[in-house]
Amino acid sequence: MGLFDIFSKNKKENLDQGLSKTRESFFGKLSKAVAGKSTVDAEVLDNLEEILISSDVGVNTTIRIIERIEERVARDKYLGTDELNRILKEEVVALLAQNPATDFENLSSDKQQRPYIIMVVGVNGVGKTTTIGKLAHKFKNAGQKVVLGACDTFRAAAVDQLTIWSKRVDVPIVSQGMGADPASVAFETMQYALKNNMDVAIIDTAGRLHNKVNLMNELSKIKRVMQKVIPEAPHEILLILDGSTGQNAFEQAKQFTAATEVNALAITKLDGTAKGGVVIGVSDQFQVPVKYIGVGEKVEDLQLFDREAFVESIFQ
Repeated sequence: MGLFDIFSKNKKENLDQGLSKTRESFFGKLSKAVAGKSTVDAEVLDNLEEILISSDVGVNTTIRIIERIEERVARDKYLGTDELNRILKEEVVALLAQNPATDFENLSSDKQQRPYIIMVVGVNGVGKTTTIGKLAHKFKNAGQKVVLGACDTFRAAAVDQLTIWSKRVDVPIVSQGMGADPASVAFETMQYALKNNMDVAIIDTAGRLHNKVNLMNELSKIKRVMQKVIPEAPHEILLILDGSTGQNAFEQAKQFTAATEVNALAITKLDGTAKGGVVIGVSDQFQVPVKYIGVGEKVEDLQLFDREAFVESIFQ
């Protein structure tokens, strides 16, 4: 069974349910914006701009979307409001397509890139540990050998929570306990991964959004130490963001992308918010692909991000 089979199980149903709050909020506002209008005029576009911004798409991304729609309106003077939904959907998909995510098919085929090292970053409370546990579960079910590295050693709870997940999904964990040197734990995890022929190593890191210089130094040290064992490590730096925090997610993305070379995003807790537009805005503004989205608490509610399915679910 491949990794995509695991991620695709009940995907559409879970996605639709998880994005229901965003969909209902967005369409409620959109219906009011076009009420009594037959064509897409300046007033409709102004209202649409306000809707996108209030849905946490972000100002810069909203402006890009509106400009795209304005170009289409200019080409077709009689563009009807009944077509606005289709046009908006097409433009959002096109925007996301400019920043496509990679996938994990190489884990099934590329023997040269094993172990595949994922370093996970993000502030406390965004669902970092839970996302790591769910990823480990999915990789294992796809036939991958997984090890976890407990490098968030500043909180006892972080080490304990990751240990609980390792037991729950039955994968090994490398831990030196609270107060240990995070880089030392990362080094030991790399050695374990090589010695035991692991396919994937997932490295947790401290969730403090502290001074940018300290953050950069800490993450850089972990990377340098890992590279002493595996020169290409980490293959992926995955930033976890809480979708329900809206603009705070943008600020966190700004801090972490400045501190390290984030090349993938996981946006969690989309089921509890109407701010699903943050997925579009963060990816576009920081030019980092969204790789995973969390649309519920169950393991199967962590999904590989499918931009067309995501947009279809919001606009259906």
